[in-house]
Amino acid sequence: MSDGSNLFAGLPAELPEELLETLIEAEGARIERIVSRGHASPAGFWYDQPQNEWVLVLQGAARLLIEGGEPLELGAGSYVNIPAHTRHRVEWTDPAQPTIWLAVHYG
Repeated sequence: MSDGSNLFAGLPAELPEELLETLIEAEGARIERIVSRGHASPAGFWYDQPQNEWVLVLQGAARLLIEGGEPLELGAGSYVNIPAHTRHRVEWTDPAQPTIWLAVHYG
């Protein structure tokens, strides 16, 4: 992050790929800022992470799919906790504006 003090600062004008920045990492936890603009998981790809993940959409909109469940429509203020090894994927993010996520990996 460019100034280290504002999650909405330093957003690139162009985002050819999703932007992932580690803000803090300590024993057993990692906090990331993720910026998406029209990005989604590749076809057939599923995240299967060794840690729990709590994600919060700060701005924008996204659709998250947890394997075996219904798609979750997320907007500003929406959050979800994803237990370790729960397969999930990002189906869609708003192409018209940045979607800014705060992700906390723990446990």
